[in-house]
Amino acid sequence: MEQKVKKIPMRQCLGCNSHKPKREMMRVVRLPDGNVVLDLVGKVSGRGAYICHDISCFKKARKAKRIEHILECEIPESIFDKMEQEIESGDGK
Repeated sequence: MEQKVKKIPMRQCLGCNSHKPKREMMRVVRLPDGNVVLDLVGKVSGRGAYICHDISCFKKARKAKRIEHILECEIPESIFDKMEQEIESGDGK
């Protein structure tokens, strides 16, 4: 019998527009109640936006307001600060 190949979910970075595996990216989520949170485990329910763990991608997406556009809401400054800390700490991939 043939063994099934597991499909790896791919997502597009809002900074560099490259497609990468979902697990290698940082996710920001707009919850159904309208709040915005940083999703580090990839399990939070809501509308998500993805960014590479690269400071240049983050800055590019932030400057062009791509995250706000995708999530269709304002992003609190605290979320941007958390994202920047997460990228700079290197805790991600």
